[in-house]
Amino acid sequence: MFAADTVRVAAVPNAWVNDDLPELGSGTSFEQIVSEMALAGYAGTELGSTYPTDAGTLKAALDIRGLSASGGWVSTWFASKGGAYEQTLQTFRDQIPFFTEIGLQDVYVAEVTGAVHQQPVPALANRPVFDDEQWDAMVRGLGEMGRLAADHGLRINYHHHTGTGVQSSEDIDRLMADTAAGEVWLLLDTAHLIVGGGDPMAVLTAHEGRIGHVHLKNLRQPVLEQMHRDSLSFWDALRAGIFTVPGDPEGSVDFAPLLRKLADDGWAGWLVVEAEQDPAKAHPLEAFRTARQHIAELTGL
Repeated sequence: MFAADTVRVAAVPNAWVNDDLPELGSGTSFEQIVSEMALAGYAGTELGSTYPTDAGTLKAALDIRGLSASGGWVSTWFASKGGAYEQTLQTFRDQIPFFTEIGLQDVYVAEVTGAVHQQPVPALANRPVFDDEQWDAMVRGLGEMGRLAADHGLRINYHHHTGTGVQSSEDIDRLMADTAAGEVWLLLDTAHLIVGGGDPMAVLTAHEGRIGHVHLKNLRQPVLEQMHRDSLSFWDALRAGIFTVPGDPEGSVDFAPLLRKLADDGWAGWLVVEAEQDPAKAHPLEAFRTARQHIAELTGL
């Protein structure tokens, strides 16, 4: 389906230890996570909160398992006040040597000013809505960050996310219109987009050429309906199992047309499997082997 050697498949560690809700998987070691990813057939891993912060140690652990670092999350506070704009840029500058030493190219960024995805409040009703001044500051900061990244062989991929100021398709359209191609890329997350009321295929079609990363995350529709009906927090939605992996029959996302569209567009990059689940209920190795087999069946990868 994809041109040879242009697309690789990675995994996100938050099915083993959840960074948004650390009680899920607490105590699982980094070594177990990356060993099981390799065993399940993945070529890469997104970074996680339990991963070594020494570049040499991390790279050695990944190399011995045949894994590469596919991406890492960086929070931004460009829309906040009191020096947060400058602090956000300086924090990123400080992280660049680590990213380059481990061979990571793609950084995932999300503006978390006012975000409620880590708060015990209804996530959809309380997501922040930026005023024009905040929005302009975010856009300006992302452009500056993108140029800084490019100077060091990196690129930033904006991660729209439930409970944040960029959540819906409309938010994404505005962000892509207000940022420059080559400076800011889009991370398309299938499940977060649906939670935000969007359509992954429509966003993929509208912004082909700007998609840097794809998170293949499945969604349990009954839990999404419960999230709306009962005004669930993001935490409660995670606990209820709103997300699952590709290939799970309980999921509602059809990945075949999305992958076909990416292939037809000549897309290249990392396809990243993600499912923020409770490992006590969904064994990560079993789930991610299922997902890897499903992607292989759809793509031949």
